[in-house]
Amino acid sequence: MTTDKPRPELILASGSPRRRELLDQAGYPFEVVVPAETAEQGICSNCGPLEFVATSALRKAQDVAARVSAGLLLACDTVAECDGQILGKPANEDHARQMLCLLRGRAHRVYSGVCVWQIPDKEPALRCAVTSLHMDQLSDDQIEEYLSTGQWQGKAGGFGFQDQLGWVHIVEGSESNVVGLPMELVAEMLADVQA
Repeated sequence: MTTDKPRPELILASGSPRRRELLDQAGYPFEVVVPAETAEQGICSNCGPLEFVATSALRKAQDVAARVSAGLLLACDTVAECDGQILGKPANEDHARQMLCLLRGRAHRVYSGVCVWQIPDKEPALRCAVTSLHMDQLSDDQIEEYLSTGQWQGKAGGFGFQDQLGWVHIVEGSESNVVGLPMELVAEMLADVQA
C-alpha cells in the first residue's frame, strides 16, 4: 500500500499569476515572495535558451533566498525561442506584434528553467523543460485582433497558450511548461529534494 506524502509548503519566487494558478490547481500550499526586478535579467545574446532560463531561475531564487531564513524555494523562468532567437515578455504591443509575426506558421519551442532549493541546508537544484509547438499561419488581421485583447502582456513570446487560442499547437512536451511552470518537472524535483 502506498501513501502519498503531503505536498510540501513552498516559497514561490515569482509574481506570475499563471504560476500561482498551476501550483494551486496541483494542490501545493505556498507563499509568494516576488524577486526584485533587478533579479530579472535581459535577453542574453551570447547564451542559448537553456542556459538563459537556468541562470535566470537561479538569480530569482538567490534574490529571494537572501530575504528568507528557511524554506523550500521554487523559482522559474520561461522564454520562447524560434530560429535561435530568444523571445521573453514583450515590452509593448509593437514588440508583441514582431514576436507573433516571427512565430506565425512556424515551429518554435518554449523553455523553462526551474530552481528548487531547500534553504539554508542544501544546494540549489536546476533543471530545464522544453516543449515544441507550432503556430498556425495567422493573418495580419488575426494578429491585430489578438493584440487588441491585451492578453499578450507579460507572456513569453507574446501569447498565452492558456488563453485557448486555437492557433498554437503542442507538438511534444508539457502543456504546463508553455503556461509558465512545467508541473511534471516540478513534481520530480520536489520528490528528489524530499527523498
